[in-house]
Amino acid sequence: MQDLMPRLEPLLGQVNQPSRYLGGELNQILKPEAAYRVAFMYPDTYEIGAANLAVAILYDVLNQVADVACERVYLPWLDMQEAMRAAGIPLFSLESHAPVGDFDLFCITLPHELAATNILRALDLAGIPLCAADRGEADPLVFGGGPVSNNPAPLSAFFDGFSIGEGEEALPELAALLRDLKAKGVSRAEQLQAAAALPGFYVPGVSNPQVVVRKRIDSDWRERVRVLRPIVPYPETMADRVSVEIMRGCVRGCRFCQAGATNMPLRLRSVETIEQAVYQELAATGFDEVSLTSLSSTDHPQIVELLRRLNRQLGPVGVKVSLPSQRMDAFGVDAATAAAAGAKKGSLTFAPEAATQRLRDLINKGISRSQIESALLHAVELGWRKFKLYFMFGLPGERESDVVAIAGLCDELYQLLREALPPAERGALSISASVGLFVPKPHTPFQWCGQLPLPEARKRLTALRAAAHKLPRAVRVHWHDLEPSQIEAVLARGDAQVSQLILAAHRHGASFDAWSEQFDYGIWQKAAADCGLDLEALASHELSQDAALPWQMIGSGARPGFLQHQYQKFLTELEVGRDQ
Repeated sequence: MQDLMPRLEPLLGQVNQPSRYLGGELNQILKPEAAYRVAFMYPDTYEIGAANLAVAILYDVLNQVADVACERVYLPWLDMQEAMRAAGIPLFSLESHAPVGDFDLFCITLPHELAATNILRALDLAGIPLCAADRGEADPLVFGGGPVSNNPAPLSAFFDGFSIGEGEEALPELAALLRDLKAKGVSRAEQLQAAAALPGFYVPGVSNPQVVVRKRIDSDWRERVRVLRPIVPYPETMADRVSVEIMRGCVRGCRFCQAGATNMPLRLRSVETIEQAVYQELAATGFDEVSLTSLSSTDHPQIVELLRRLNRQLGPVGVKVSLPSQRMDAFGVDAATAAAAGAKKGSLTFAPEAATQRLRDLINKGISRSQIESALLHAVELGWRKFKLYFMFGLPGERESDVVAIAGLCDELYQLLREALPPAERGALSISASVGLFVPKPHTPFQWCGQLPLPEARKRLTALRAAAHKLPRAVRVHWHDLEPSQIEAVLARGDAQVSQLILAAHRHGASFDAWSEQFDYGIWQKAAADCGLDLEALASHELSQDAALPWQMIGSGARPGFLQHQYQKFLTELEVGRDQ
């Protein structure tokens, strides 16, 4: 395959962070002799994508397939894109700096809805026709997978196929199948027919939309940690650390949470399996931090024992152990404290999601005011002084008073903790609250709910701002921009017509929409006008429970009728509590 580095090298002195484009990192995998070649992309910059554990896992498992080579691709930043276009250089892989358009299979992980225009930008840079219907025999097959594939409808025009569920076993099967078909000279159409017959794959235009594609589950997950030699990046990334997944799934049952609903069943790794993976990965990388990841790491029943064992071995050599998430109860605080293990305590993060008990009950969050207070008091006793709290607003069943109560709860918690501290230590205490607009997602009990319209969202946010201005200086409330959340809602529950909106936004120049400084709501408004669509209507419309859902062909793993049952239960609880 063509090596583009001689042409790329003169550009590196013209752009920021040229190390993003070098490749050659420690532990990268090279298989130049492989007959079948896969380009695997995270649709954002190197420093974002290099920290993604799913990409690391799938890169590793694909490279274990005989005669298959997998190479990484990231979206260059805008300055590099401009320089590449001026020089006539297409999108390239990192391992061999080969044109992505020359690969056999182009896999793109779909981490969140706002990556949609980045995907089109990447296809355009690669010289691959944006729409699947326009691709020919010389073009790579383009497959997507990951969280957004739970509703593939808005992206179906641009992808030849989707991997549904966990890819550890599914993607190697796909690559091996396509490798063999290529060797036989089978046509593109026949390859897609064969891919559609594999369990866990949805191929638009081939798969029967009336037949549910059940998500794949890694049967070997508990016993086998897939990545034992992670790539060590040159530039600083979002996560310069060893990441070991200790648990998959969640039993909390929050009605708003797509990740909890689509990552079932719950699976736990043993302390021994986790320890072995941690030590092997540290030896292979030289990192000085270990992150024990999951949706709720402190739900692992052996988490405190695991932390003590790891700290006993790693503390003396200066390796820190961290938890990305913890339960909002005393046990979660104990686990976070065990993770800190005598090191200077930073901030402790919790997600109450809603400030009033009525609303927490409606969303099935499952924590009480007394549990919140007890957890924070317990944390103060153990030496924590800085706290981050995450809230949503616009939740189904919410009132304006529930939103204003966020400021009130933060103030009351601050006063409670302040009184628990000696006067000399009160100055170190702080609470930071982050507030974002709720986005209804497929495969959750709230998938039938519309998003709060932006005019009402602004009204409620104005009321919260007024209340927040009265808070002590040590208590700060931050809010996310509303417009990106609206676009996320449009894309999350959209149908096939939304693909035209994405295409129009791309043509107007949208990219890196998840970056606040890059998001341009005006572009999306122009795109909607081009397509005759109403963004507000698309985001806020409610769906009938007996209507066909755009994602009904995808089986998330939830028991039949479970989501309807939970939604009906919510409606009943809402009706009962209207006068409360």
